[in-house]
Amino acid sequence: MPKIKKKGQAGAAKNYITRTQAVKKLQLSLPDFRKLCIWKGIYPREPRNKKKVSKSATASTTFYYTKDIQYLLHEPLLQKFRDQKVLEKKISRALGRGDVSDAARFERHAARPEATGKPRYTLNHVIRERYPTFNDALRDLDDCLSMLFLFANLPSTSAVPAKMIARCERLCLEFQHYLIVSHSLRKSFLSIKGIYYQANIQGEDILWLVPYKFNQRIVGDVDFRIMGTFVEFYMTLLGFVNYRLYSSIGLKYPPKFDQLKDENGAELGAFSLEGVNMATQGETKAVTNGEEQQQGPDPKVQAEVDKIIKQLKEDESKSDETTEEDAEADDEEKPTDSIDKFEPVAPGGDVLPQPAYSSSDPSQLFANFTFYLSRETPRQPLEFILRAFGCKRIGWDSVLGEGAFTNDESDPSITHHIIDRPVVQAATNEDGDGEDNQTAQKVGPNQRYPGRIYVQPQWVWDCVNDEELKSPELYAPGAALPPHLSPFVKAAPGQYDPTLPLEAQQTEAEAIEADLEDAEKGNAEDGSDVENDMDVDEAEDDEEEEEGDEEEVEEAEEEDAEEDEEESKTLQRQLELEAELQGKKVQNKKVDSKTKAKLEQRKALEKKAREEAEDLERAKGMLSKKKRKLFEQMQYTNNKKSAQDEKLRAKRRKLEKEKAQKA
Repeated sequence: MPKIKKKGQAGAAKNYITRTQAVKKLQLSLPDFRKLCIWKGIYPREPRNKKKVSKSATASTTFYYTKDIQYLLHEPLLQKFRDQKVLEKKISRALGRGDVSDAARFERHAARPEATGKPRYTLNHVIRERYPTFNDALRDLDDCLSMLFLFANLPSTSAVPAKMIARCERLCLEFQHYLIVSHSLRKSFLSIKGIYYQANIQGEDILWLVPYKFNQRIVGDVDFRIMGTFVEFYMTLLGFVNYRLYSSIGLKYPPKFDQLKDENGAELGAFSLEGVNMATQGETKAVTNGEEQQQGPDPKVQAEVDKIIKQLKEDESKSDETTEEDAEADDEEKPTDSIDKFEPVAPGGDVLPQPAYSSSDPSQLFANFTFYLSRETPRQPLEFILRAFGCKRIGWDSVLGEGAFTNDESDPSITHHIIDRPVVQAATNEDGDGEDNQTAQKVGPNQRYPGRIYVQPQWVWDCVNDEELKSPELYAPGAALPPHLSPFVKAAPGQYDPTLPLEAQQTEAEAIEADLEDAEKGNAEDGSDVENDMDVDEAEDDEEEEEGDEEEVEEAEEEDAEEDEEESKTLQRQLELEAELQGKKVQNKKVDSKTKAKLEQRKALEKKAREEAEDLERAKGMLSKKKRKLFEQMQYTNNKKSAQDEKLRAKRRKLEKEKAQKA
């Protein structure tokens, strides 16, 4: 007789375990269980049939894989949690006995873990387990950076302690320093949510969001305990990543941090980077950012360089003694500096984009400029982006904090002034002539220095995204700015693109409709439109009919003319019906040849659209019900997007016409 299988011992019921059972098995409290699952990357699972999986009469809602919970049984953090629980029990027991001195002693010991051996945990082993390689950690860095930058901008509360905020801010600034030194920042975008940044680190594209520097309100419907658990894990992760990144470019980690400068608002300026010099056997040297004076060469390094130069000179002298034939053979074997071209093998093949020499380095886009930031501009993102793209000299007002290249707005070395105010006026002398001598100018409020370029902050972002210096006239103070588009979205064919002219992206039907509207407006301006609120005077109709009869009698001998007249009447009647339906003025004029051609084109397009719709309906009849529903959903989404694009094009067409009329 075979062994009888008990319920819940095999199949899906064995593969899943409820949250209550998992907590009992691990002997943890629910908050500690949540922490452990977040740190180890274990998440609830949804079984196919909850009824088969559930081992009790009550319906369970949260299930985990049994193997995942079995894996947690060997976690070293379990013992740390239990030791913490033992300490809390000792304190509560002492308070229950009324022994306050013992409870205070336990508290003091808990505050000094290095001296008392209080249970203390680290997440270093968890980071190494979850991310076996460095590229794995880089791929998971998006959420890490977004969360840490968010907490770095929060005010300190009981749920968000000040130490956590300071730690997040310091890690984020260290990461920004790496991006500045390595020139890894690629793009940035200003959105409603905040500022998006994209960097390329060792071939991995990393995108994160930084909130604006506004006063944040802490609401009560957000569970900061769960978010704090993620932040604790992400702080350890970013510490590991920063150490690896700094080591890869020869910098000492952590960098030196000046607490006094940070309290005065220096932020990036509060750090001083040091490079590890391999020739001096681990000694460090300061990395200058262009503000400090360069020191003399190290004698040991200079000796190594002299030795290499001497060896190179000896090699050159030996190469001069070779014969001419060997030199010619070497010339034939030497690779040329020309770039390879990819040409199609067969005619009509795919033409690949040809490589070319880069005329400019995008990482040094602002290297030759000196910027000054006005008080109303966002200093932190502008400073970070400008430094990441090569700028070494950035000044701002002293109220914005320390770390500026200059706090003097009248400094003659300033080439670009970033301002977000109304139009400013040029400073002039008493005689009314404006000299290009900035040191001699005494500029009053709402005035500017001659010889200096004034731009709005968007100019910096657009230059970075396009990898070229944009025309500053388009971004002058008070000017209507060009559209700021996301560099992370690629324009699909048929999608509205504000950078392209309207004629290059509108459909043929839209172009015809626009021409007909212009023709109607032109006729209305000429006085050829007659208001006809559904009751036209009979006398006017009789006169028009008589004039039409006389014209038909005069041209009765020409058959072609009669056909044209009939067609024009039909088109005229069609225009009148359309105008009456739309509530517009009724045209009562002979249709010209251009308008008639446009109407014929529109009629042909409508006929073609009807035929395509009929063919599509016939093709849909050949599909199965499931595929037909899926196809209809796709059609609905595409039609919705097309309607939005058409609405945007119509809005732009209206604005362009208004501008043309004003001009």
